[in-house]
Amino acid sequence: MAIIEPAAPTRARRHRVLLPGLAVTALLLGAMAGSLAVGSARIPFAEVRDILLSRIMPTGAAPYWKPGIEAIVWDLRLPRILLAALVGAGLGMVGAAMQSATRNPLADPYLLGVAAGAVLGANLAILHVGDILGPATTPLFAFAGALGATLVVLSIARLTGSTTADRLILSGVAVSFVVTACANLLILFADQRSAANVTFWTLGGFGAADWSVLPAPAVALAAGGAWFLAKRRDLNALAMGDETATTLGVRVARARLLHMTAGAFITGVMVSVSGMIGFVGLMTPHLVRMVVGGDNRLVLPASALVGALFLVLADIVSRTIIAPDDLPVGVVTGVVGGLFFVLMLRNRAGG
Repeated sequence: MAIIEPAAPTRARRHRVLLPGLAVTALLLGAMAGSLAVGSARIPFAEVRDILLSRIMPTGAAPYWKPGIEAIVWDLRLPRILLAALVGAGLGMVGAAMQSATRNPLADPYLLGVAAGAVLGANLAILHVGDILGPATTPLFAFAGALGATLVVLSIARLTGSTTADRLILSGVAVSFVVTACANLLILFADQRSAANVTFWTLGGFGAADWSVLPAPAVALAAGGAWFLAKRRDLNALAMGDETATTLGVRVARARLLHMTAGAFITGVMVSVSGMIGFVGLMTPHLVRMVVGGDNRLVLPASALVGALFLVLADIVSRTIIAPDDLPVGVVTGVVGGLFFVLMLRNRAGG
């Protein structure tokens, strides 16, 4: 049976969705441009613009800026900003997809144990394995850990006799605690210097960003995003409940497994390059659905945009609030995300 997709939006609704989308896109581009100028060393925006133009469209004119300033803009800040946008977009889209697949507004890669599995795999690669597969070692181990945690969550849910959304969430919480304990054991048995580096990395951040890091998250976002968008009808059906989805022709258990595997793939790669950054996949879909509704044709790309904007802004805060030192981005997102949900619970209680 063919799945019926929601009716095409009316002109008024298209305008109601299009305008916020354009506004978020403009804010994202503005935040990325502004982020190039701020930090422990403030650089005039005109100088930043000229450096970018000289790199993108070289004219052969002698630069008037110092080589160190150009290195800060092109080699340090721009890769970091692009990485923040990629990670935010990936986590935002995964959160939206998982919330639809499990029909639970609290579902995200961290609550379902996926991120904890990615951290376990990354810790194993960084602390005890090394680059046996070259630069792809950590992302591959992180994906393997995320996928392994996902399969354990699904297996536990099946052992209880059901793979409903509530069972998946409870299984995910249990697996997350156990896997996190195993990741901490790996840190405990590592040498002190490596353990300190991994502990700081686990808090989340983009300090290790460079141009060589960007291809992996870019490919993961493109591939995983294409999958979710291609399966948006299945996600819409799952969001209406298992019985409704079955009636509409969706093989619920298989579809949920495939979506969680795609989410594990994106999460594993993103965690491998940024560490643990929470609340992006949990918070951004809520904000998006307040504006565009629940149709995943709109929710998925909008969550990616808002997630990217959120992490670019969080990175600006992390680089400036205690400059010249960096505050871990995961600390910033944790504070903002916690306050957001307190306010949301207060509004719901008041309503």
